Formats: sequence, structure tokens, C-alpha cells
Amino acid sequence: MLERMLKQFRVLQAITFSYYATQAVLLPLLPLYFQTKGYTSLQIGALMSFGPFVAIFAQPLWGFLSDRFQTVKKIVWGLWALMLISSIGLFSATDYTLSFLFMLLVYFFQVPSAPLLDSLTIKVAQETGKSYGGVRLFGSLGFTAIALNSHWILQWIGGIQHLQYMYWVLWIFPPLFLFFLKDQPSKGERISLKSLSVILQNKRLLWFLAMVLVLMIPHRMNDALFGLYLSDLGASAAWVAIAWALASSSEAPTFAFLGRYLNRFQELALLGIVGVLYTIRWGMYALLDDPYVLGMLQTMHSVTFAVFWIVSVQYVARTVPQELQTTGQSMLASVFLGLCGVIGGFAGGAIQEAYGGDGMYAFGAVLTAAAALLFFGTRAYYRRLDMRMPLK
Repeated sequence: MLERMLKQFRVLQAITFSYYATQAVLLPLLPLYFQTKGYTSLQIGALMSFGPFVAIFAQPLWGFLSDRFQTVKKIVWGLWALMLISSIGLFSATDYTLSFLFMLLVYFFQVPSAPLLDSLTIKVAQETGKSYGGVRLFGSLGFTAIALNSHWILQWIGGIQHLQYMYWVLWIFPPLFLFFLKDQPSKGERISLKSLSVILQNKRLLWFLAMVLVLMIPHRMNDALFGLYLSDLGASAAWVAIAWALASSSEAPTFAFLGRYLNRFQELALLGIVGVLYTIRWGMYALLDDPYVLGMLQTMHSVTFAVFWIVSVQYVARTVPQELQTTGQSMLASVFLGLCGVIGGFAGGAIQEAYGGDGMYAFGAVLTAAAALLFFGTRAYYRRLDMRMPLK
């Protein structure tokens, strides 16, 4: 039994590596691809944010269906097939309206697969005595591997205007590894719509998600527009890819080691510290205008996003009932990828056009400072009430 679960763990590592390798095409390079079509910063911000907007609705839907029918594998198969079909429309689009429509479809089918796989990873990690971070670090490695080599790959295929060929070739591998994955049904009764009230009545979880919203809007602004900001400052497409590779590679040690020692820290206090570090990070982005220094600052990803994500995933996993794990992770993804994405991309694009990239990052620093106060204040409030937190 243990040997079978360890095999599952290794398969999940391979899936995670190959899945995040495909994201190294979308996140750093897709805004530059859209720029070759003549779209403005505001239009690109909308493209990169309204796609995640549909995730607000897609994530809970697919998470609930996975919990209801006790399958991750079949749903992910279907999502990836529909996503690839939608990507053909995206890269074939000849005007902004069609690009917008197919971008919505790509995100609707692609984004929900990550929390579905996360929920399965958590189950397998618990049964093997390993950590979630032991799988997620392979996502950082996959992203880094492609980001570092994307410049050479693009040169070989004829430039960024042929980005779709790089993307489609990389998508051969996640479904291939998924073939070897086994579903891991939850123990307990099959859930119903009525059982969702358990989550919707969990006030601490809902407040936690509200704080996540404030903290991560600037992060999603950076996801959508950092490449354009560096390009405006004179950086090449190669340096943009390298900057993203630095961010992703810096995550790996955090994912590898933090999960092992997470129980030694108080989660809300740790996220308050993350808020402070994010404030420093975005403040430096606002004050500096050297694209190479800004690229190096992407290594702060290791003490901001990586810590945020592993703590948040663990918080949700230990807050919701086991039979609702996928639904809980989907709610977290809905906020981070959905709400934060649409607000961050659209607001970031508007602020960048009106006040420049430095104004956008200054706004981000204000938001993360407020988020840090919320996390610290919430922790102090719970302690004053002498209430035992679900996660300690």
C-alpha cells in the first residue's frame, strides 16, 4: 500500500513539473505575444485578468463536481482537452474581441486543474508522511527550466509570434503523466449541495479569504504586467524570461523545506510577516527603474509568494472537512487566481497607463501594508478572545 502511494507521489511530481512548465509560456511571454498584436497595456491587463475572473465561477464548480463524484483524474482529463481546443482559437484570433473570448475559455478550463491536483497531492502526502511542498517544488523547477530556455526556443521556432508551437509541444507531457495517476477517493459520505453550507458558514475561513484578497491583488498585478514594465524600461524578452526564472527557482527551497516545519509557526502571524515583506518588495519596485535590478528582485518571490501559498494551502486543508478538500482548495484558488487576478490585472493596467509602473507598484505596497495589519490584527483579536485557532 505504501509503495503504491509513493509511486503516486512520484507521478504527481512529474505532473506538477510538466504542468508548471506550460505556465512558463503563459505568464512571462503571453503579454509580450499580445504586444506584437498591437494591444495596449490596458487591453493586455484586461486579457490577463478577465480570464482569471471566470475562475471565480469555475473553481468551486469543478471542485464540487470532483468531491461529488470522487474523481480528480477524469475531470482534469476533460478540462485539459477543452483548454487545448480553446487555445487553438486563442492563437488563431485575428482581433481583440476574439482574443478576449478565447482567453476566457482557456482560463475557464485550465486554471481549475491546479487546485484539483493540489487536493489530491495533500491526500497522498498525508498517507505517505511526506509534505505538499515536496511536490510543489517540482512546479517551480519545471517553470524555471522552460523560462531559462524560452529565449533559445523562441529563436529556434522563429520568434514570439510563434509562441503557440512551444506551448502545444509542452502540453504533450502533463496528460501523458496523468495517465499513470490513480484517483484517491475521500473517505466518508458523498457530498451534496447541502453539505457546502459547512464551508459557507465557516466565518474564519471566509475572513481568511478576504485577507488573502487584499494581500494578493498586487501580486497578480505583477503577474500580468511585470514583463511589460521591464520591456518599457528597455529589457529584452530574454531578460524578462530570466527574471521569471529567478522568481520560480527561488521558490523551490521554500517549498522543499517550509512544509516540514510549518507546524512550528502560527499561520496568521507568518502571513502578517509575508505582508511586510511584500510591502518592502513592491516599494523597491516603485523606487527603482533599472530593469536588471528589478529582475534580480524577483528572487524575493521565495519569501513572499512561496511562503504565502504553502501556508494558505495548509490552512485550508486543515480548516475544511476531508470530504470537502477539493472544494476548499478551489475556493482559495478562486480568490487568488480569480478575484485577485481580475482586480489586479485590470486595475494594474489602468494605473500603469495613467501613472506608470512605479505608480502601480506604489499602490501595491499600500495594499500589502494594509493586509499585514489585517493579519496581525486578526491574530491579536483571536488571542484576546482566548479562542483556539483551527491552525496553530
